[in-house]
Amino acid sequence: MLTGRVVAAHGRRFLIESGAGIVECVTRGRKSDIVCGDRVGFAMTDADKGVIEKVAARQNLLYRSDDFRSKLIAANLDLAVVVVAAVPYFREELLIRCLVACESANIPVLIALNKSDLPETAALHRHLDTYARLGYAQIIVSARGDLAELQAHLLDKTSVLVGASGVGKSTLLNALAPAANAATGEISLALDAGKHTTTNARLFHLPGGGDLIDSPGMQEFGLQHLTQAALMNAFPEIRDRAGQCRFYNCRHLKEPGCAVLAAAQTGEMLPNRLRVYQSLIGQLSS
Repeated sequence: MLTGRVVAAHGRRFLIESGAGIVECVTRGRKSDIVCGDRVGFAMTDADKGVIEKVAARQNLLYRSDDFRSKLIAANLDLAVVVVAAVPYFREELLIRCLVACESANIPVLIALNKSDLPETAALHRHLDTYARLGYAQIIVSARGDLAELQAHLLDKTSVLVGASGVGKSTLLNALAPAANAATGEISLALDAGKHTTTNARLFHLPGGGDLIDSPGMQEFGLQHLTQAALMNAFPEIRDRAGQCRFYNCRHLKEPGCAVLAAAQTGEMLPNRLRVYQSLIGQLSS
């Protein structure tokens, strides 16, 4: 059996990078939970084709879910770069949900505020300082400017780019990995995927060292797979106040003597973050 890493996926078809080069593989069953970044064992079935026989244990897995299905994004990550921008508009709930997913999967996060050249960016930069105080590393960049600071964060790591559509992920990717345009076309042709829209995660090698996985732009980030305990632990300002509420089983909704609600009232927790947390807890009960 040969071993390799999944660098692109489309349905039940995958491109595996191994010592033998790039091999197009399928799975034996109808369904597959294999994802970009997975390390797999496969057997050759033809000169340039194979079948995946096993998936190695994962370091971590980033994914989202709703009531109907899960959408796997990437596995075995050292860093998640959550890209945000003030234009076309800042979607704070999506940012919060991305951070919660990363926290629950033990994936370090870097918030990258893109489009630094726009006048609207300054106000968002000030707002994001609250996230820095929560412990989230962040940088401000321009996809068309100097990316040395971002490249330093990515060096010798396997990272994933995530964010809403329109924040400039594709422009960032092309600046960081100049071969991405050509590689995207090749992957799209091999897997019959769209050539102009990222519909599945894809892995690219960075010239200076490291790998970068590009994920599709998203409009929402479902977290139906998380439990109440996991949600509480994924918010640093809630996690840090564990055991400080009057009631041991406080859900931080409207209970008297709640340390989390008090933090929101004093400005130690952003109202939007409390609102998203309470919405997620409410969904668990619905």
